[in-house]
Amino acid sequence: MKTVNNPTLTQWLQQAAALLTPLLETGPVPVDAIQEARRILLEVLDINATTLMLYPERELTQAQLQQLEPVLTRRLTGEPLAHILGHWYFWDFKLAVAPCTLIPRPDTELLVEQCLTLHLPAQAKVLDLGTGTGAIALALAREKPRWTVTGVDLQPDAVALAKHNVQLLALSNCQIKQSSWFAAIAGQQFDLIVSNPPYIDAEDPHLAWGDVRFEPDSALVAPEQGLADIRHICTQAPQFLTPSGWLWLEHGYQQADAVQRILTEAGFSSVQSVKDYGGQWRISGGQLSAQLQL
Repeated sequence: MKTVNNPTLTQWLQQAAALLTPLLETGPVPVDAIQEARRILLEVLDINATTLMLYPERELTQAQLQQLEPVLTRRLTGEPLAHILGHWYFWDFKLAVAPCTLIPRPDTELLVEQCLTLHLPAQAKVLDLGTGTGAIALALAREKPRWTVTGVDLQPDAVALAKHNVQLLALSNCQIKQSSWFAAIAGQQFDLIVSNPPYIDAEDPHLAWGDVRFEPDSALVAPEQGLADIRHICTQAPQFLTPSGWLWLEHGYQQADAVQRILTEAGFSSVQSVKDYGGQWRISGGQLSAQLQL
């Protein structure tokens, strides 16, 4: 990036935002370029927002500019900032991230919020299917130290990443296993099963935009208009749930009706959906009727 000598924090932000605007203001969900530039500045230089607010005219040193330039250059190619930094934020903690799985997103926190409202045993057993970075499992384990949380993922690299995040957060009540959905947990039962599975149709144009271009299709795309993995989870979950156990899933904003039907057909009651922070139907779940448990 070409800049004037020793730009101030404000000048760098303005210059970076101007470069980022063509990248971020296209696509189905435009991103605020100033906010993106601000995040780069704070993360790379490890300064807080208060410093930026109080000292906007502070000049950047040459060493700081050398730190910022490669990050901005990579971001301008479209590479997700999370991948460039090697970490991202979810719930109230920082996670190691990698291109082998999804970048945690704020809307997925809705699953955590919903799970925490459920009336579960004090020492509940919880299963997170397709755990990826471990975000959902880790958030639940942190909030409920007496729960036992298991996260499973098919991809070995994702399993290693999630285990690393468990170690970073020093959680003794969370374990990660490699498994194709329920394959490695035969005979076990849980009070709650939660999942953010692949749910995007292979023809969805959103796959050509933004960060998802850099994320693995295996974590994004499912057959049957994106419903195949959701259907598999719903039909198999009853045999892995305790009587009156719960299943909650993230899904696409147009899939709530279909997911509710799948849950009902699989023997779940109290089926409902919840909207995300953008007002779109984003998660659905239900409770297994004890008499219908397989």
